[in-house]
Amino acid sequence: MGTLSVRRRWAALAVLLLPVLLITVDMTVLGFAIPYLAEDLQPTSAQQLWIVDIYSFMLAGLLVLMGTIGDRIGRRRLLLSGAIAFGAASILAAFAPNAILLIVARAVLGIGGATLMPSTLALIRTIFTDDVQRRTAIAIWSATFSAGMALGPVLGGWLLEHFWWGSVFLINVPVMAVLLAAGRLLLPETRDPNPGRFDPLSAVLSLATMLPVVYGIKQFAVHGPTVNALTGVVVGLAFGALFVQRQRKLTDPMLDLELFREKRFSISIVTNLCSVFSLVGLLFLIPQYLQLVLGLDSFEAGLWMLPATVSGIAGALISARLANHFRPGTVMCAGMLIGSIGFLVLSLIGVESGLTVLVIGFLLVGGGVSLAETLTNDLIITAAPPERAGAASAISETGYELGGAMGLALLGSIATAVYRAGLPSGAPAAAQDTLGGAAALAEQQPELFDTARRAFTHGTQVAAWVGAALLAYTGFQAWFLLGRREQVAVVAH
Repeated sequence: MGTLSVRRRWAALAVLLLPVLLITVDMTVLGFAIPYLAEDLQPTSAQQLWIVDIYSFMLAGLLVLMGTIGDRIGRRRLLLSGAIAFGAASILAAFAPNAILLIVARAVLGIGGATLMPSTLALIRTIFTDDVQRRTAIAIWSATFSAGMALGPVLGGWLLEHFWWGSVFLINVPVMAVLLAAGRLLLPETRDPNPGRFDPLSAVLSLATMLPVVYGIKQFAVHGPTVNALTGVVVGLAFGALFVQRQRKLTDPMLDLELFREKRFSISIVTNLCSVFSLVGLLFLIPQYLQLVLGLDSFEAGLWMLPATVSGIAGALISARLANHFRPGTVMCAGMLIGSIGFLVLSLIGVESGLTVLVIGFLLVGGGVSLAETLTNDLIITAAPPERAGAASAISETGYELGGAMGLALLGSIATAVYRAGLPSGAPAAAQDTLGGAAALAEQQPELFDTARRAFTHGTQVAAWVGAALLAYTGFQAWFLLGRREQVAVVAH
């Protein structure tokens, strides 16, 4: 690759932040666009679910495969190819005349997304060889995630007020154009010099593992423990066992299972999965609390969630500093415990008021989780040899996807069970399904809606308790297994 100048390294990082920012914005704006595109395209309930879910199916299913391909053909080549696919699919989605074509476009967006995220982190690993600079780069990379989550609701709300729903997809195109132009100039090409033989069967088995598992988890989130949900998970795990067995026999495995023997790697993966599990589950509930319990509009709700973003950016940047003076496990434990306290604070929200509590809780959650995740991402990509950085990054991103899907399914189900238990017997089916259904009946049955608001708030509180317990456990696990053993060189300032 050659030695890059300091200026070119940081310019390359700026280019790599573009897809990170874009994908996190996309994660939040679609939810705002759904009512508009549903009115225009009139999808069936099943089609609407696929519009939302097909992206994450393709993303989760292809991450490991794409990370491995990037190690073989070159991470820059894969990144720029994915940018072309992502931009083209965005145009197709923006002007989709019907739900079927929008689903196809979202599937291609998922394929493109699977090429972007592992490539960015793997390129950071190879561009920044100095420990301090690399941690700082990863901290900025992590902070960009938080910035994208904040920008999404604000940008989405503004676009939908002034343009049609397709504009939330069309904003991807100029960003991808800049990525293509600047990426060719500033990004170095890196790959595994001796990748070995590619095994097509491993690629098939990886897809056969991830797609049914994610499908089963999402079915559980919507319908509970149905036969379809359980079958999906069982089938995926069965193929997963075959995949693992094959990797152990291959001379050049697609996924190096030896990585999981490295505690820094495996504990960091678990920490990421558990933190995202807790966050996504609660972020599914809090917007509903703000809009349906407290009566805020969607724009106001997005603004009240900004403190988590601000503290998330701060936590990521502070983490890089702390890593120069403390063991990784110690910083990770501190971050998870701060996040756990934040969840406990969020469990104190009330029906009539709760904004002050919510802001304090989100400040602690955002800052604490970002403090930990900056280091986990650093440990994940440095535990693997440089030539396998793409595969290691892909495993990390897969952990995020699984954690998010599981958090939505399990914490959402717990909150829903508590909500339904708090409703009076004989409540209408619409009210039992969602708080939104109860809100639609508010004028006819105001007492029922008041009871539903209290039941939903209690369900959210219980979900926050579960999240607090999980983050606390994850933090102590990181400290016990890493905090006492992993030394980090102290850098003089």
